[in-house]
Amino acid sequence: MYETGKSYTSIEAMKPPNNGVGAIPTPAEVVEQREVPKWNLTRVTKLRAQLRVGLQEKLGRIRQKAAADKQMRFTTLWHHVYDLDRLAETFFALRKDGAVGVDAIDWASYAENLADNLRDLSARLKRGAYHAKPVRRVYIPKTDGTRRPLGIPTLEDKLVQRVTSEVLAAIYETDFRECSYGFRPGRGAHDALDVLAVTLEGQKVNWVLDLDIRAFFDTIDHEWLIRFVEHRITDSRVIRHIKKWLSAGVLADGNVQRSEYGTPQGGSISPLLANVYLHYALDNWGNRWIATQATGLVKMIRYADDVVVCFQYRQDAERFQQELQTRLARFHLELHPEKTRLIEFGRFAAANRRKRDAGGAPETFNFLGFTHSCSTTRKGKFCVRRTSQRTKVQAKLKKISIELRWRISESVPSVGAWLKQVLMGHYQYYGVPRNTPALKAFRDEVTKRWMRVLGRRSQKGYVTWERMNRLINRWIPKAKVMHPYPSQRLTV
Repeated sequence: MYETGKSYTSIEAMKPPNNGVGAIPTPAEVVEQREVPKWNLTRVTKLRAQLRVGLQEKLGRIRQKAAADKQMRFTTLWHHVYDLDRLAETFFALRKDGAVGVDAIDWASYAENLADNLRDLSARLKRGAYHAKPVRRVYIPKTDGTRRPLGIPTLEDKLVQRVTSEVLAAIYETDFRECSYGFRPGRGAHDALDVLAVTLEGQKVNWVLDLDIRAFFDTIDHEWLIRFVEHRITDSRVIRHIKKWLSAGVLADGNVQRSEYGTPQGGSISPLLANVYLHYALDNWGNRWIATQATGLVKMIRYADDVVVCFQYRQDAERFQQELQTRLARFHLELHPEKTRLIEFGRFAAANRRKRDAGGAPETFNFLGFTHSCSTTRKGKFCVRRTSQRTKVQAKLKKISIELRWRISESVPSVGAWLKQVLMGHYQYYGVPRNTPALKAFRDEVTKRWMRVLGRRSQKGYVTWERMNRLINRWIPKAKVMHPYPSQRLTV
């Protein structure tokens, strides 16, 4: 009854009821047993928040040690992975509607007996009885007509991989270079885009090298990856489980395919391993090259395997590209010969082309869904115009058209609410300054496609603009610029 921290359990009545007094035949007071109260959602949230703070403090101590000693190699990390509290916290952070793996177990079915499942998983991880299962292969179409392979792990593999990546990220985040932005906490695509825009507008940039690594996730060498991880991690259990995930294989057409190369896109730990691979294969080498070999300004910006390098001098760009090919070949990587381009770009690009009688405007390049082009402000000052990449927008509109046909029998408010969510998500990413015309064009095209679908379900075969305007005002949000100018964001 008096045990600390157990007030939410059932409590027996220790004091007996009073006997009847005088003519009163029944007890004057009855002390009742207190049962378990209904769990309060606020208390659940509070306990989970306190648990998260405690878990983050442990990672914070790892991060401090990694930052204090860049040569330190961690020998005991696996106990953080099979920690029951960390597994539980990470489980609730997984997507409840995520795709299922080869075992067909989803989030809801696993949660039905969550306590026992997590205890069993923790025990298997602790004694080394955990086995990684093959990932399920699916394909998604790319804008160039090809298909991108994705691997969907099982729920337990997602859970353990995510916990492992959080623990390892506490170490590697202290090592990763400033040029790296992809799949890192506190950094995103717009951070990379803004740094690129500020560099192009404010620095002495005349040439841009747009790099593309051919099939990067499919060509990662497992042996080199393990060697890179062992620069900081010597816990044999961590290394062994990373090897399990790499060698688990892919289930395609009923057969398990295994390879010594590649890490499936879709796994929770794949982005971290990819960053580790490129950190040693590209980032460290690139920073050394810039410090020792460059004769002018050089700025590298990398988001996962998408890389853009800005140069002041063309000879630096050509030497960098040539030596980079040799560097990547050592780690079984290669630059895509058609997608890797060196273009003249910057505030003097247009004038230089006119001097050479090259004709036409400077070339453009694509980075993270935006087409970057040379332009000027109303006052004639050079600026970089970022517009929505045409192929990305066309692919998105095609998906919307297919979804609208599937929803043709749904109510107008239901479809309208979905379209509103789609447009707001589009504005949230593509709503950058100077991209308003592209946002308006996307909004108009979505409206036309919805109007055609509504006409198909109407007995008249069409929808009047009077009715359509009411629907537009109710459900179709206007184009919005959601992001500040790059210089404003970076100044803040």
